[in-house]
Amino acid sequence: MNRAEHEEYRRGTFVVTTDPARFDREAIHAFLTRSYWAEGIPPEVVNRSIEGSLGFGLFEDGRQIGFARVVTDRATFAYLADVYVLESHRARGLGRWLVECVTAHPDLQGLRRWTLATRDAHDLYRRFGFESLRAPERYMEKVRDRAYRAGAAP
Repeated sequence: MNRAEHEEYRRGTFVVTTDPARFDREAIHAFLTRSYWAEGIPPEVVNRSIEGSLGFGLFEDGRQIGFARVVTDRATFAYLADVYVLESHRARGLGRWLVECVTAHPDLQGLRRWTLATRDAHDLYRRFGFESLRAPERYMEKVRDRAYRAGAAP
C-alpha cells in the first residue's frame, strides 16, 4: 500500500478490511476453487494473487464471508477481480457494499480506467459506473482455460 495503515469499513456486525493479515486464505481458496472463473485454482496461486493485489476481506463477527481484490498501479489503472459473498449471506446488499468500499478506497481515486470481467453481475457493477467496453476492438486477451488443471502447459 502507499500508506502505512490499512483501510477498514464497518456496517453493523460487518467489517471490510484491507489488512491481508486478517484474510482467511483457506476460506478464500475454498470459494474461488469452486467459482466459475477460478475453478480448481491452487492455494499457492490464490496466495500469490492476494500478495500482488490490494485485497478487501468482508467479515461478519470475525468470519470471512466475502472478498474482492484489485490489481492496480494505484495511479492510472485498476482491474477488479475475485469479488464474492458467500451464498448464505447474499441478497442483503453486502456485495454492493463491498464494491462500494473498494471503489471508495483512497489509493484508487482518480484512476483513468477500471476494468472487470463478469458472467452474471452486470447490474451490480453498473451501479458503480461500469459499462460494456466502449471500444472492444482495442482490447485483446490471452486466455488459458485449463491453467489450473494438473499438467497444464504454460
